[in-house]
Amino acid sequence: MPVITISSGGVISWEAVQAKCALGANGMCAAQNKREGDGKTPKGEYHLRRVLYRADRIDAPQTVLPVRAVHQNDGWCDDPGDPAYNRPIALPYAARHEPLWRIDHVYDLIGVISHNDNPPVRELGSAVFIHLARPDYSPTRGCVALAEPDLRALLTFASTSTQIRIG
Repeated sequence: MPVITISSGGVISWEAVQAKCALGANGMCAAQNKREGDGKTPKGEYHLRRVLYRADRIDAPQTVLPVRAVHQNDGWCDDPGDPAYNRPIALPYAARHEPLWRIDHVYDLIGVISHNDNPPVRELGSAVFIHLARPDYSPTRGCVALAEPDLRALLTFASTSTQIRIG
């Protein structure tokens, strides 16, 4: 089974590739200790579910994963008290959420990982993605972030059966 490994030192690797990545501002934690809004990247073993991208800014990635263009009304619910917690939603939405159509470029390309999604458990964290890094690789709110060429290469390698090992 193909494997992608993400270390606490901010290195992501697969096959013979190693790349720099940004992690949560408050480091890593065991997946069962992850809490909504804690700024930690959850350790564990995951899979990529699908890919989202901004078609108005970038070309679709080459991947065997399911791919969908992000629209202006796309969001992700991060309200633990809402039935749509850790699920995509359409905006406007009354509960707390993150818009996926952002002014900055970090969500121009997103790999949705399987953290806390089958089924979502209240407070165990939401919207943990693999997305684009800021130019300075500043920390994320719990996601893993890569430069666009590295994320595109990863998505070319990955499938839904690829194991992602964080930590």
